[in-house]
Amino acid sequence: MTDRLSAQIAFLKRADELKMVERANVLLDQSRPENSAEHSWHLALWALVMAPLAGPDVSIDRVIRMLLLHDLVEIVVGDHPIHLKTDWNLVAKAEQAAAKELFGLLPKDQADAFHAVWREFEEDQTADARFAKVLDRCQPLFQVLCAPNPDPDHVDIARSNLEGGRAAYLEKVFPLAYEHAANLLAGADSQANAFTTRLAFLTEADQLKSVLRASRLMAGDRFENSAEHSWHIMLYAWVLAENAPPGVSVDRVLQMLLLHDIVEIDAGDNPIHGQVDHAAQAAKEQAAAKRLFGLLPDTQCNTFTTLWHEFEAADSPDARFAKAVDRFQTPVANLETGGGSWVDYKVTYAQLEARVQPAIAAGSPGLWDWLQPQLAAHFQSVEAVHH
Repeated sequence: MTDRLSAQIAFLKRADELKMVERANVLLDQSRPENSAEHSWHLALWALVMAPLAGPDVSIDRVIRMLLLHDLVEIVVGDHPIHLKTDWNLVAKAEQAAAKELFGLLPKDQADAFHAVWREFEEDQTADARFAKVLDRCQPLFQVLCAPNPDPDHVDIARSNLEGGRAAYLEKVFPLAYEHAANLLAGADSQANAFTTRLAFLTEADQLKSVLRASRLMAGDRFENSAEHSWHIMLYAWVLAENAPPGVSVDRVLQMLLLHDIVEIDAGDNPIHGQVDHAAQAAKEQAAAKRLFGLLPDTQCNTFTTLWHEFEAADSPDARFAKAVDRFQTPVANLETGGGSWVDYKVTYAQLEARVQPAIAAGSPGLWDWLQPQLAAHFQSVEAVHH
């Protein structure tokens, strides 16, 4: 089991590199290029929010999984902007080789399963893949068109994409999105409908990409943001699902983790090893949940709020596994980077046991059994250096 878990962790560590892959798109506030990890998180959120607009034959849970994986190959081959002259056959071959390499880090059964999901998205033949592709066409378009001050060049690219490029087919397959995009380009108003009433929340969610956490990337020295963190722990939960207690619904866990940090848009990040007034922080988060989920139609507002509360309370097996994964990811990263945020916060092994062990052991004892000896060895080596 340890070898299997170590292989899974090796894959998840490699996945961290997706946070360093820059896309041609920029954040809504124009502050920097978007990266492929936070784009993947945002797309998964699009899938959950736009679920009522999908066909009856679409499984949103499968679409979310597809979107978590769809850009992973960019770790090896990079992003290829649609408006640049590109040999797409050459790109496809490079991506197939990258998929084989990356998924090959996993145990064989998982490697095959994940590779199949990635390939299904690429081939765009099933109902799930088609809806996933539609969302992948929509998000970059509205990322430009909903920005307060979009780059004029980006608007031109969006226009040509909608009028004769990859997004033109939205007119047939997702007319509500197509019409709203066309209206935004024309400076015209759209009537409120099932698409536009959900877009405000998805636009607001872009701000999570600018909320910095205390932990750093494994692949670089910048601080991780809460959007790419949410993507990464969803991947953790999926890959490590066999370590969940019996009866846990992994798809519900993925939805919880997709939403769990949204409140940080208003309330900020709350570092586990920082000095925080927990009552004040909880009140801020409650107010944030009310405002942010309140941007959605009532049914979704209630569903998402309930799911968020369940995660916060950790009072179900699903929520406890989600919490365990959330606590597990940062120590794995800190071990990889020689201590990471533990050094910044002068964390001791005793503090780590007190603050991290309960949540991981409650939701997934096997993950704590794997992690604990490595934590002990790390802190022993740190003490040995200091003495």
